Amino acid sequence: MSAAVLTAAPPRPAHRDPQVLRWLGAYTASTVGDSVYYLALSWAAVSSGSPAQAGLVMAVSAVPRALLLLFGGVIADRLGPRRVVLASDTARCLMTLGLAAVLLATSPGLWLLAAAALVFGAVDAVFLPAVGALPPRIAARDQLARVRGLRGLAYRMGSVLGAPLGGLAVATGGPASAFGAAGALFALSLPLLCALRLRPLPTGEKPPTGEKGEKADGPVLRDLADGLRHLRGHRVLGPLMITILLADLGFVGPLNVGLALLAEQRGWGAPGIGWLLAGFGAGAGAASLLLAVRGRLPRAGTTLGWTMVLGAVAVAALAFAPRLPVAVAVAVAVGLLAGVSGALCHALVQTECDPAYLGRVSAVSSLGSLGLAPLGMPLTGAAAGLWGTGPVFVAGAAVCALSGAFALTVPSLRRAELPR
Repeated sequence: MSAAVLTAAPPRPAHRDPQVLRWLGAYTASTVGDSVYYLALSWAAVSSGSPAQAGLVMAVSAVPRALLLLFGGVIADRLGPRRVVLASDTARCLMTLGLAAVLLATSPGLWLLAAAALVFGAVDAVFLPAVGALPPRIAARDQLARVRGLRGLAYRMGSVLGAPLGGLAVATGGPASAFGAAGALFALSLPLLCALRLRPLPTGEKPPTGEKGEKADGPVLRDLADGLRHLRGHRVLGPLMITILLADLGFVGPLNVGLALLAEQRGWGAPGIGWLLAGFGAGAGAASLLLAVRGRLPRAGTTLGWTMVLGAVAVAALAFAPRLPVAVAVAVAVGLLAGVSGALCHALVQTECDPAYLGRVSAVSSLGSLGLAPLGMPLTGAAAGLWGTGPVFVAGAAVCALSGAFALTVPSLRRAELPR
């Protein structure tokens, strides 16, 4: 045999990796299913009760998600992210198909819809940390930023396709048909998830307990406390969690509640809300595409901080946009800057975190946007009623700017880089 040196083939780019494409297909199907499910739930709730009761049903799922999200991270780390995502999508598939069958047979009351929303929120609390922990087990570290960009594109596609698909299903067969379509989409993700093969971890890194073939035992609270200690002692992850939480608290309320109030106040009506949301979505989609194509951005920590500060300026500028075209252009800028900073945050989480803690860390990073911030939306609406829409945008922008300034003043976070 010759003395030629054999070298390992370089890892495939994420957009050409069959493993990543299977995960992306499953995630896209699941995201579209989410959109169809929520549209079906809102329509069924409106058809069965008053608008206020329907709003309560829609808000119910946020409660178990907020309360159980951190424990969902423990479960993802104990059992392994692939196993948890597969079980979660199976549960969502069976639940939505069961709701479709019930609606075909009878007209259930609001109590059944509220119970379904509670169960769906509890399953989400397990599903979301596992989704965040899965990419490092299917892609090389230097491809994780690109995977995050692909995930952002899939999420935007799910939002764009889900609403019209759900509306078509409701128009043709009522809420039962829409729930059935959501269940079919969740079912579509299952064979793709089953076909995933996890990458071996680098030497010295320990996998989640459930993936080692060992029994996952011991108190759940102990595991949760262990994950929080890991965060607190990490030179990048600890400051990064504070940055993400501040950004979510400043961003979610004004953008979800404030845009509707701004459109109503300026007389732009429902089409105005649609244009503003489309502008924001276009900017966020462009940010995801940028990261998916480039694979990484240089000086990730510094770029993260400055895009948050500039994004805060754009959020405040929305309150002073005199005409709809100007407001849409500002919304595009907000989406682009928030998309870049958000993608960098989550890419750094996945590259900096020990895989054994990634479910718990992903849960903490999602707690602000998916757990705490939605519960604060009524406060945002009340504040807008007392002081007007402008101060709400300015206050949210100030919190976002504080988040970016904090990232820039912490040396370990400012110097953080994505792997090449």
